[in-house]
Parts: sequence; structure tokens; C-alpha cells
Amino acid sequence: MHCTVVEYSGWKEGYPCGYCASAQGKVSTGMWAHSMTVQDYQDLIDRGWRRSGKYVYKPIMNQTCCPQYTIRCRPLHFQPSKSHKKVLKKMLKFLAKGDSSKVAGDVTEEPMDSHREDAVACSFVLKNDSDISQSELKPLSVEETERVETEDNNEEEEMKKGVTMKKVESEPPQTCVDKDSTGSGERSDSAKLVHTTPKPGKGADLSKPPCRKAKDIRKERKLHKLLQNQPHTLEGSPSQVEPQILLSQNSKSKANQPKSIEDFIFASLPDDATHQLEVRVVRSSPPSCQFKATFQESYQVYKRYQMAIHKDPPDKPTISQFTRFLCDSPLEAENPPSGPDCGYGSFHQQYWLEGKIIAVGVIDVLPYCVSSVYLYYDPDYTFLSLGVYSALREIAFTRQLHEKASELCYYYMGFYIHSCPKMRYKGQYRPSDLLCPETYVWVPIEQCLPTLEHSKYCRFNQDLKAVDEGCIKELGRVRVLHKRTVMPYSMYKKRRKGPSDEASVQQYASLVGQTCSERMLLFRS
Repeated sequence: MHCTVVEYSGWKEGYPCGYCASAQGKVSTGMWAHSMTVQDYQDLIDRGWRRSGKYVYKPIMNQTCCPQYTIRCRPLHFQPSKSHKKVLKKMLKFLAKGDSSKVAGDVTEEPMDSHREDAVACSFVLKNDSDISQSELKPLSVEETERVETEDNNEEEEMKKGVTMKKVESEPPQTCVDKDSTGSGERSDSAKLVHTTPKPGKGADLSKPPCRKAKDIRKERKLHKLLQNQPHTLEGSPSQVEPQILLSQNSKSKANQPKSIEDFIFASLPDDATHQLEVRVVRSSPPSCQFKATFQESYQVYKRYQMAIHKDPPDKPTISQFTRFLCDSPLEAENPPSGPDCGYGSFHQQYWLEGKIIAVGVIDVLPYCVSSVYLYYDPDYTFLSLGVYSALREIAFTRQLHEKASELCYYYMGFYIHSCPKMRYKGQYRPSDLLCPETYVWVPIEQCLPTLEHSKYCRFNQDLKAVDEGCIKELGRVRVLHKRTVMPYSMYKKRRKGPSDEASVQQYASLVGQTCSERMLLFRS
């Protein structure tokens, strides 16, 4: 049976911020996850947590210099913007014709990454796996655990003298039904046409052929193409279909329907296409055979990326750093029958071009979402805007997984940082929501932006009476792993020798919430 085992590290204050360049403005809390179920991690990111390797951290929103709001996109209602389509068309043009010219007006956007300093800069004194005996982390049998919990329950009953405790039920699972009230807030990219009156005396030049409307030319080309693609009869002659009927049928099927990202991504390439792009999803933890076989090549791409994009010195992007940061994961692999074909857990989405890796998207597949962790790519292909392209591919991947796992219907993009202009690009993937840092409910980003213009830290939930429904209510019910035995904190507290750790446990439980605190195991030495 899968279980989550964590070591809580407490708050870390006054360390450097990679967003505003503050020398000591960052404030966060974190814990080392020895193992974690995908459901526990799903519930944690829905309370503002995020992982980097096996380190799981949460910004202290009302104290840190650059508040980081969890952002999610709703892929089922996503429509690419004009700039998104430009990136998709650029990729198609490159694959078809090998064109690597930069399109005018291109804006370089940051890739979907977690910005390493959130984890690397944290100088917590964490115990490594090698420092803690695996036997300490492994719980005893279920019978022993039940005996300890029953013993504690009996003592509680005696102390309370018949007073019953109300059981805190876990929150119901999220559904993928989006209410109309949330709205997408997507603005139309269509430009308004301004008509001007022609100057007098400037008539048509009769020596030239009559001018034809672009619309008529496009209609003629479409008709010619449809006639060519018509099925043939047994005799080999084209089916006799009236041109106007053919155009009418085609226009009705696609009338006023904007192109989806799939229309661009899976568009047919010509037979003589210059390049072929293949996207492979390989499990990174535990590492699959495909992952092991491509590890060195993937690392070399990461090293080049860090040196060119983040200006790392040649000796900094080490293999151990790469492994800890982007390959190690606490998430347990799960493959339930009702889940997606790839299963749940941590993966690398590899982009292959002509037999070599040009980009890798690090993702987590969770019960309700695909969570983007990081992206790195070959700097030689920067002109393809791979940060944007990979995000669009991951949105399409989420929609693909949703077909098998109906509850998996969100795309988490990490943190949205309004106070840092270069990190606002994530708000361009609409419709999207931001997580309220006080009540942990999702609010459409359009409702959040006006308040963020006036204050870096905001409570998005407009209901002032609303509270955190998942807050800790009974500290004694927090599950603890002590000397290989699982027990409630109320029992551990009685057995503990030395100074009280109640303040630390209270802080941990308030941040992870009642549900996770009763399900995860808090390691105590």
C-alpha cells in the first residue's frame, strides 16, 4: 500500500529571491518527502504547495517579497490566442520547409519552470535518505498500527467521559464541470475594420483585369481542393457533386469554429517535409528503461540550456544536481484501471527531432491535473519558442488524458507572480484560475488582476465570512511515524521525551490541512 512519509523543516526567512533580486526577502516553508501518493500531492498543490525534486515547499504569501499564486488552466475550454497560433504555425512551417526565420513581433516567453532557487536556495538542514535508516521510515504492520490507535482512542474516551468527537470527512473530489459563472474572460483577437470613403475621381483602371475579392479567391481554392479530395467511384471517375452543395456542406461542418490546438499540432505534413517531430512520454520515477537509455543525452540538453539561458558556469549543472532537481520524485507510480494509460506519477515529455532530443518537459500526472514542473531545451532551437509550444502541447496532452480519466481536466502551470512582469505570461493561457491564499478556493484570473494591480498580496475570495474549510481542527488526529509505528499525535505526545514539539506540529498541520495531516505520516525521530 502506498503512503506518504514527510519530514517537516519549518519556516525559512530572509533568503535571496530570484524574481525581484531581493537579497533576503523570500519567506517559505518546506518539507522533505521520502514518498508521497499522487492524491496527497494533488491535495497539497490545491493548498499552494509545489515540489522541486523531493523537496515540497510553500511560500508564506503574506510575508514573502514576491507572492506566488498557484495558477491552473482549464484545458477543456481553452482556445489558443493569436500569439499562441503564431507559435504553432511557426513550428509547422519549420517542420514542413525547414524555415528557421524569426517571425516579426515574436516575444520570448519564459518556459513553464519552477525556478530552482525556491528549493536550491533553501539551506534547511535536511536529513538525506542515507542518514535515516529505511527501517525507521517503514511503518510496522497494519495490525500494530491499529493496536496503537485503538489504545489511544480508548484513553481519549476515558478522558472525555462519553463526549464524542465529530469525524472530519475528507473533501469530495473535484469535478471537471466548469460552471458558466466562471467565464473565460477571453478577449476577441479580431480587429475592427475601419471603412473610408474613396477619393473622388479615383476610379478603376480599365486597362487592368477586374479586382477580385480575397474571399472569392479563397472560396475557389477551397472548392478546387474539395473536388480533388472527393472519393472515386468503382469506375474511377470523380463523384458528381454540385460545387455549391459541396461548399455548403463543408462550411456547415466548420462554420464559425475556431481552430483548436490539435488542429495545428496534428496537422498533416507534406510527404517531402524537411523535419519530423516526435513527442515521447517516459516515466522518470521510478525510471523506465526508455528514461535510463536517454538519461545522458537528456542531461547534456539540460546542461547546455542552463549555461545559455540561465548563464550557469560550465561546472554548475552537474549530473547530481540534474538528478535531484528534475529526475528524483517522491511520487509513487500508480496505474489504476480507471486512470490514464500512462498511469499517475512523474514523467519526462521528450521532444525528438531527427533522432535527437531538443527539449524535455518535466510533468506530474495527478488525479485531477497535469502539473508542469520544468522545461529545458537545446538553445539552438530557441527560435521555435519552445516554452510556449511545450505548454500548448501539455494542454493538448491533458485533454487527451481526460478522454480516459474524466476527472483529470486541469493543467497546473506552477506559480503566477504578478509583481514580476516576466512571470505574468502564464495568465495568457485562458481560461485560468488563481488560488486564494486564505480560503484555498479557485477564482477566475480576470477577477483577481484588478486587486493585484493595487497590492502584491491579495485575498481573492470576496466572501469576507469565508474561511479555510480544510483547516486543522483536531491536532491530536495528525498521523505520526515514530520508531516504525504509526500513531496519532495525541499518543506520540504522551510518549515523547524532551521538549514539546507541539508548535511545530501545529504549524505543519495548519499548512497541509486536516485531510492531509490525517493521511500523511509525519516522521518524528
